[in-house]
Amino acid sequence: MGTIRHHFKHSVAAVSLIVTFSLPFGVRADETGDLLQQLQQADAAEAARIEREIARSWSKSGSAAMDLLLKRGRDALDIDNLEAAIEHLTALTDHAPEFAEGFHTRAMAYFKADLIGPALGDLERVLELNPQHFGAIRGLAVVFETLGDETRAYEAYEMVLRLHPHDEEAQKGVERLRTGVQGQEL
Repeated sequence: MGTIRHHFKHSVAAVSLIVTFSLPFGVRADETGDLLQQLQQADAAEAARIEREIARSWSKSGSAAMDLLLKRGRDALDIDNLEAAIEHLTALTDHAPEFAEGFHTRAMAYFKADLIGPALGDLERVLELNPQHFGAIRGLAVVFETLGDETRAYEAYEMVLRLHPHDEEAQKGVERLRTGVQGQEL
């Protein structure tokens, strides 16, 4: 048990470092770079459209077979068939280890299955591949909040808002955690 706890702490620390240091020092350019810039400037209605466009772009692996595995994994996840979702998504990540969205979706399945360590490992991989993946950073915030680490959760939600200022879940997370992290104004 001590070895697992020790490894888990290192995973959390590694993911925190990746998120903390990846974003400010420049990120890898990809085909969504312009959309991400537009997202930061958009009003709420336009932001929703741009977010959908980014999600569509991130969901394209370049292979019909890999896209089918992603769809099957998401479909299984939607009906809470977590075992099937993890199987499909593991096949996807095995065959397409550079496809961030496969790891992101599997992280969600792992989290729903209460497999926090594997979820963190997959979120770490997503952020190695795509440091601006605001969904993965939001997922990291949710994991930290679930673990009771309000400070890191708050920081991750704020990172999401720097990338996607209209992200409702991140806005709610910041509001929910603000007093506990920053204290109450007198």
